[in-house]
Amino acid sequence: MEKQKNAVGRRKEAVTRVFLSRGEGAITINGKDYKAYFPLVYLQNQVEAPLKTTETIGKFDVVVNATGGGVKGQAEATKLGISRALLEVSPDYRPALKAAGLLKRDPRAVERKKPGRKKARKSFQFSKR
Repeated sequence: MEKQKNAVGRRKEAVTRVFLSRGEGAITINGKDYKAYFPLVYLQNQVEAPLKTTETIGKFDVVVNATGGGVKGQAEATKLGISRALLEVSPDYRPALKAAGLLKRDPRAVERKKPGRKKARKSFQFSKR
């Protein structure tokens, strides 16, 4: 791998740009270590999942720019971004990543508000009189 590989991950309103390069395994998100940025263990596991699946933990340095959404959305967007960047490094990782379900973008998002309603599906309180 001659230069860094780039990829984009999205989830709900969260967008992450991932830059992958050869290194010692440092994962940095918005200038902070990923364990400081995502203090919850299950979110840290989300970020590590593609690297663990392809057994490349400690081989690549990952730099992530995350914007929008919430903490969980950013963690899942980072997971997708790292998976896509690993595919650019080597297409041989595809079967393992696909089997783990790491190449799929989660299409669920907030449903839009409808006219004549309080929210997307909630109605105003009904009174007969």
